[in-house]
Amino acid sequence: MKAVVFDIGGVLVDWQPHLAWVEELGSEEAAHAFIERTGFRDRNARGDNGERFADMAQELDDAEDQRLFAAYVGLYSRTVETAIHGTWAVLDRLKAQGTPVHAITNWSAETWPEGLKAQPRLGEVFETLVVSGQEGIMKPDPRIFHLLCKRAGLAPADCIFIDDAPYNVEGARAVGMDGIHFTTPQALEAALVERGLL
Repeated sequence: MKAVVFDIGGVLVDWQPHLAWVEELGSEEAAHAFIERTGFRDRNARGDNGERFADMAQELDDAEDQRLFAAYVGLYSRTVETAIHGTWAVLDRLKAQGTPVHAITNWSAETWPEGLKAQPRLGEVFETLVVSGQEGIMKPDPRIFHLLCKRAGLAPADCIFIDDAPYNVEGARAVGMDGIHFTTPQALEAALVERGLL
């Protein structure tokens, strides 16, 4: 039987990092400006690979920016409050029919527990879950796909991997998994029907 391996952010949960700072900075525009001037997205990727936000905050020149950046972990649950309900409906159908469901997520080890406060089902629904920040390996590194397979007792050819980032889908295909580039829940459902999974 084929197993389905989900990405989480952008597939099951809508991640909007600026929401961490909107309340304190007073507007979405100010929060987006903070993200830009602090190089947040590159630093966040380093967090997904195992680095600590407090350490990265010290690299910033402005003391107030340092404080705000270091506060991100404690504010994180605000960024993932919205579930992508159509994808959850697909996941629930897969589980109901007995299809094994796993996940690989690029996500910081520090922010993962905070994310679970907003989306507790993420900690319960997967048979095998690999969080990049806990492993120090990120998608699309081949090692993270092989790690999932080892822990789940699967061969790559047994897996259908779903991700909203095309380069991660290509990474999965490179190790022998089938890959689906996620755009909408409806398109995902159609792709799984086409493969005989739904």
